[in-house]
Amino acid sequence: MEDSDGEELTETPALPLEVGAVLGPRVDSLALPGSSITEASLLALLPRLTSLRRLDIRGLDSLFMSGAFLSREEHRRQVRVALSGLEELDLSDLRYLSDLTFNRLTGCTPRLRRLSLAGCHIAFEFDPYRGRPAGTVADSSALLSLRNLRRLLTEQSSSLKALDLSRTSITPESLRIVAQVQDLVLEELHLQGCKELTDYSVEVLVKHQPGLLKLDLSGCTELSSRTVQAVARGLRSLTHLSLSRDSKITEKGLAELLSVSSLVSLGLSGCLHSSGAELEEGLKASTAATAQLELLHLSGCTNLQDRALLSLTQLLGGSLRELDLTLCLSLTDLSVCAIATHLQKLEVLRLGWCKEVTDRGLLGTVQESRCETGDGGPRFTRTFGNMGFFEPPRMPFEERPRPVSRDELQRLERRHGASLSALRRLTELDLSACSKLSDGSITQVVHFPDLQRLSLSMLPEITDASLASVGRRCRSLTGLQLSHCPGITDRGVAQAVPYLRRLQHLSLSCCDNITDRTLHLLMQHCRRLKTLDVSMCKNISVTAVDLLQSQLPFLENVHHKFIGVADLSLTD
Repeated sequence: MEDSDGEELTETPALPLEVGAVLGPRVDSLALPGSSITEASLLALLPRLTSLRRLDIRGLDSLFMSGAFLSREEHRRQVRVALSGLEELDLSDLRYLSDLTFNRLTGCTPRLRRLSLAGCHIAFEFDPYRGRPAGTVADSSALLSLRNLRRLLTEQSSSLKALDLSRTSITPESLRIVAQVQDLVLEELHLQGCKELTDYSVEVLVKHQPGLLKLDLSGCTELSSRTVQAVARGLRSLTHLSLSRDSKITEKGLAELLSVSSLVSLGLSGCLHSSGAELEEGLKASTAATAQLELLHLSGCTNLQDRALLSLTQLLGGSLRELDLTLCLSLTDLSVCAIATHLQKLEVLRLGWCKEVTDRGLLGTVQESRCETGDGGPRFTRTFGNMGFFEPPRMPFEERPRPVSRDELQRLERRHGASLSALRRLTELDLSACSKLSDGSITQVVHFPDLQRLSLSMLPEITDASLASVGRRCRSLTGLQLSHCPGITDRGVAQAVPYLRRLQHLSLSCCDNITDRTLHLLMQHCRRLKTLDVSMCKNISVTAVDLLQSQLPFLENVHHKFIGVADLSLTD
């Protein structure tokens, strides 16, 4: 819950009426997802919130289970006066939402701009309770029908601009009906996880809603490159597009998509057939798009190669703010150096599970000689230090890179942009499961004064030296992930936490060398901690966890499954 000054208010059973009495006219946003507020309390509170612009009651099934919510005209009249200016209504994940309760509530909100029904049980074509097509008779008291949703869209077509039907069973025909509602001009549509949609349904959508600015089609598994082409040709003002986890999408059409000059955000995570070549071609062909794209998600694109990413970083250097390359297994140190050199404006970088990344990539000391693989097999380049000889192919047993010398570190300092530390604007960095990284790079490179979220989980080679360095050099951290790091001990925590007073979320699960001393250090230095994970830490006791929970005022959750020797024995 927030007041008009942006101050967050936490809902408790006794709080709503007090908030309404004291702050009522100042509250412009009320969020109660999954809370325990009763129908009586909510109906007493809402009439006092006369400036409310956003209402979030996701998952409040208890309000709608009986079907009596807002059934009295007196209550509807009071709520209607208070919510006459409401612009955003979130009804996601309400299992018992019906035509009757939906009509009563939306009848009190005549000028909605945003409506979310994600995860709701909407009968788009068939009413299972009556055994007939949905919405052919009077309003249902058991489910929400497409006919009723269409009626709302028609009535509020002049104001409604954003609609979320993610995780519903919407069919191609139902999407056509929504898209063709008279005078409805949507700017934002979310259809995440709507698995029945087809390429044809998207073509119809694009035809009837050409003004869309944001479109989320992630997880619509039946869509193919035909959808990409339809979007590229029909939505010329599009700014945000997500096609993540649409596994049938290939390279075809991606180049054309990047000809949309207004595009600033593109999600292609999990599109296994994308190698980046078409993205490269599209960016080269469109200088306008080159200047605009700010967010690019390519996680899980296992075919993405260094060569394509090098071109992408050069083309997007002036605009890109967020880059997700999680699980891009083919990328190596060359890609990391390209990112550090060209993407100086980057704020979010995710490299989790890029297992070929080593210390040299972060430090910018990649050797000029390397084995390159092309269509005709491996090609060996000559080394500068040994002219006339060829570098042998890398053997499988050569897993750990040789140590970086002091001379190389000094040369690195003279090479502007080669080291990852050149990305001064980073606020989030994910290096989890890059198992070849060690203290040699973490202590030298992870120096980001504005960094807020850092993941170093599953790095078996890092020790307390890395944690101590992170504490001193990244004092703005609010979230730190260190799970499965066996080299982290109480000593490292003691050196780091005095500098991490803003820390709110910390994961130390499966760190076997962490003991109760760490919890006492957190009590002393990290008073803002909200969540802590010490699961599977065999040297942590339940007594220390209980003490921690009693001492930290903002602590919401402590994950502590299988802590201590006694609990670990349960897994045998």
